Amino acid sequence: MTEDQSPPAPVGLVREAVRRPLAARWAVYTEEVQRLVDATYRVVERTGSLDPTVREILRESGLSNQAFYRHFRSKDELLVALLDDGRRRMAEYLRRRMEAAEDAPGRVRGWIEGVLAQAGDPVAAARTRPFLSHQDRLAELFPAEQRSSAEAMLAPLEEVLRSEYAERRPDEERDPAADALAVYRLTLAALHDHLRARTAPTSDETAHLVRFACNGLGISVV
Repeated sequence: MTEDQSPPAPVGLVREAVRRPLAARWAVYTEEVQRLVDATYRVVERTGSLDPTVREILRESGLSNQAFYRHFRSKDELLVALLDDGRRRMAEYLRRRMEAAEDAPGRVRGWIEGVLAQAGDPVAAARTRPFLSHQDRLAELFPAEQRSSAEAMLAPLEEVLRSEYAERRPDEERDPAADALAVYRLTLAALHDHLRARTAPTSDETAHLVRFACNGLGISVV
């Protein structure tokens, strides 16, 4: 080894030297994305429109144009990220509701009631309603992202059905994925009707939908 050559740094130290600045940058970028998402939520909620300008979003977030385009290629990409964020938050909320139930009918009820509750929550309704007129366009532009976030909402319901069906006789063939999707479409249609009408489902309407879904699933409702 010559005098101007230093021994190679241990791999662990090399990785740590690379990781530190990357971790700091990652934290900054994560904060920027969250500020943009939160700002867009506030603008959408305040205006009732899913067509805010980038300038409005930046003014609300306090970030620069450069920061926006560092993370999102277009406003539509931010909006689909917003929809994905909302669906994943809803999925976690639904999972918590379902875990509190003691049996399969109670868990199905928890899922349906949790979805419909958005129409009766002023904040959730204000954030969700503007997406109704844009969902087809966003689904066409970002099919994989839309499918992934919808699957996140479906997952807890499908898990319950898969577990319930596993306890039935072998001759009772059911498709938990298809059945969960049918309940999802039925419940989302009811939610969207109420969001458009700016109404909330009654307890009787919700109970009827739960009974209808459970009867179709072959699950007894007490």
